[in-house]
Amino acid sequence: MNYQTIQYAVTDSVAHLRFNRPEKMNSFNAQMHDEISAALDTVERDKSIRVLVLTGVGRAFCAGQDLADSEVQFTPGQLPPDLGDVVERRYKPLVNRLVNLRVPTIAAVNGTAAGAGVSVALACDLVIACQSAGFMLPFAKIGLIPDTGCSWHLPRHIGQARALGLAMTGNKISAQKAADWGMIWEVLDDQAFVAGVDVLAQQLALMPTHALVRTRQAMRLAHTHTLEQHLSYEGMLMRELGRSADYVEGVSAFLDKRKPNFSGS
Repeated sequence: MNYQTIQYAVTDSVAHLRFNRPEKMNSFNAQMHDEISAALDTVERDKSIRVLVLTGVGRAFCAGQDLADSEVQFTPGQLPPDLGDVVERRYKPLVNRLVNLRVPTIAAVNGTAAGAGVSVALACDLVIACQSAGFMLPFAKIGLIPDTGCSWHLPRHIGQARALGLAMTGNKISAQKAADWGMIWEVLDDQAFVAGVDVLAQQLALMPTHALVRTRQAMRLAHTHTLEQHLSYEGMLMRELGRSADYVEGVSAFLDKRKPNFSGS
C-alpha cells in the first residue's frame, strides 16, 4: 500500500509504524485511521513479525484528533457532528486492535503526546519516552472527556486522583513525571532514544511471542476476576503454554545452558 499519512517498514522481525503528519503534529484524520488499519492488517497476516513499534515523525508522537478533519469539523452555529459515531467507527476499533494484537506493542513517544495520542500510547503494552516528551489531556478545555480508552487505562496506571487531575486541568506533565507515576515504562535521554527503542524491540522479538501476548491478556483481565477465578484462568493459560513449542524450547535451552531460539508459537 502507498501510505501517505504513516510510514510502515519491517526490520529484523520488528514492524515500525510511524505517524507521518508532522506539519499537524501527527494528529489523526480519516485517511490516517484507514492507513493504520491497513498496516495492522499486515501485522496480523505476516507471521514473521514479532513486535510492533508505534512512533511519530518529527517533534510529536501524536497530538490526538485533527479538529480540521472533515469527520469532526464544523462551523460555529451549525450542529456539530456526532463525535460518538467517530469514536465507535474510528477509535474503538483502533484501541481494540492494539490491545488484542497477536504481537507485543511498544509506544515509542518521541515528543508531545496529547489527547488521543496519549490514549493510543496507553493501549500499547510498553510505553517508552524520550526525556523531552510530554503528556497532556486537553479534552476538558474544549468540553469533552478523555476518550479512546484513556478514562479506562489512566486510573489503572496512576490512580484516580492523579488521573482526574490530569484530565480536569489539562496540564502537561513531563516524561519523567509520567514514569515516576507509573504511567509509562521508561524514559531515555533524547540522544539514546532511538537506539534504546531498537534494543527493547529486539529483546521482545527474540522472546516467545505468544507467551508475551498471553501475559498481557492475563494482566489486563485480572481486575475483572476474583482471586479464585484468576488462579483458574492462570491455570488455563499455563496448560496452553505448557504444551507450546516455545516452552519446550525454553526448557531445553535452559537444560543445555544455551540461548533459546523461540519460534513465537
